[in-house]
Parts: sequence; C-alpha cells; structure tokens
Amino acid sequence: MAKVSRLAEESSAFTPQNPFLPGCIVVATLGNPRDKFWGMILALAPEGLSMSGIELAGFEDFVLMVKEGELFRPSVVFFPMHRIERLELDLPDGNLPSLSERFSGKTGLDPAAVLGSQLASRPKRQGGAANHPPGDRK
Repeated sequence: MAKVSRLAEESSAFTPQNPFLPGCIVVATLGNPRDKFWGMILALAPEGLSMSGIELAGFEDFVLMVKEGELFRPSVVFFPMHRIERLELDLPDGNLPSLSERFSGKTGLDPAAVLGSQLASRPKRQGGAANHPPGDRK
C-alpha cells in the first residue's frame, strides 16, 4: 500500500475517494506561469490550495540543505484554483521512489514533519485578529 503522511492517515475522512486532505504530500502543477510545487496540503477549498513546500526545481537543493543541517524553511503559499492544472499525490511510480521517499532516504527525516515545521514556529494570533496593522482592522 502507498505511503501517505501520518496526518492524512489519522484523519477519519481519508478515503480513496477523498485522498487530497490536509497533511498529504502532493505535487501541484500550476499554469500562468507554468510551475511545479512539492509540499504538504494545508487546505484545499474551492478558492484554492494552501501548501507548505518548495518549487520542484529546488528539490535537490532543499534535500541537501536539510541533510547538512542548514536552516531552511519551506514556503507557505496559496494558489488560486484557476492556476492549478493538476494535483497528484506524491506516490512511487513502479520502481521509482516518490519524492517523499527520496527525501526520507537522503535525510532520515519525515517530509511531513519538516514541511509542517514552518507552521509550528509561526506566532499565534491573539484575540482572533487577523495579521493586519492595527489601523487596518475591519
């Protein structure tokens, strides 16, 4: 059976009919401009996709930085739905390992833990206020 991050496995809503849940590691193919992004789903809604991850072109550099213990934080991004051309689970393809498996094999770390670390270090909001300057709250 294919590996999916622990967050997705622990979710009672995870089913083969609903595989794209927060915590799943995916590759997003984007249009206008064309790009690919590897990371963990934070939220998927009709408005778009929130992810913690990196541009796929920087994957090998990311792995090397993490392996060498350099400080690196994945990006937390939102892609509006009109930019998303394709969303695929990061799963192995025959004998080819998934990106997550490659990451784990080279670093010894769980990619979901590394990609989720950005969220754990974020300051929490106080009093339910959004991240707006004091004079900009509505």
